[in-house]
Amino acid sequence: MGERQLARKVLETEAAAILALVPRLDGGFDQAIELLHGCKGRVILTGMGKSGIISRKIAATLTSTGTAAVFLHPAEAIHGDLGVIQGDDVVVALSYSGETDEILRLLETIRRLGAKLIAITGAPGSTLAEAAGVALDCSVTEEACPMNLVPTASTTAALALGDALAMTLLVQKGFHEEDFANLHPGG
Repeated sequence: MGERQLARKVLETEAAAILALVPRLDGGFDQAIELLHGCKGRVILTGMGKSGIISRKIAATLTSTGTAAVFLHPAEAIHGDLGVIQGDDVVVALSYSGETDEILRLLETIRRLGAKLIAITGAPGSTLAEAAGVALDCSVTEEACPMNLVPTASTTAALALGDALAMTLLVQKGFHEEDFANLHPGG
């Protein structure tokens, strides 16, 4: 396979992963928006590895559009940073497998504190999905990696779903251009 042919295949696979999310926007998505819009505390995003990188970007998008959001590294959380989670927060946990140990170790504390939990996962029957108040299915049929190993289409889909949440929330909150300008004084 030539370089451009492979590049086309990568882009087509990732585009298909995003388009496959569209019919999955159901009542769970509406519930996630309800939880995020009603959040009295902060929105806390968490994920390990590539999911952590995507979580950071979603937190940045939410923050820049008027929703107080932070990233919590799950490994650091179990070594003292769990104190960042309060009962009036909404935790959004990203884990494609829904079985990431570092994420699962947070579940008891989230439950005990009374924080709400939204899962974005590729495994709707996973431990994480079952523990969440709302689980959003972000599964993909294949990764764009020729070996079907490297998180590519799955991370692209998770990022797009995060953007869909942020933009829907932005509109629901009545966020305007002047609000955006106020949060971006550097341009």
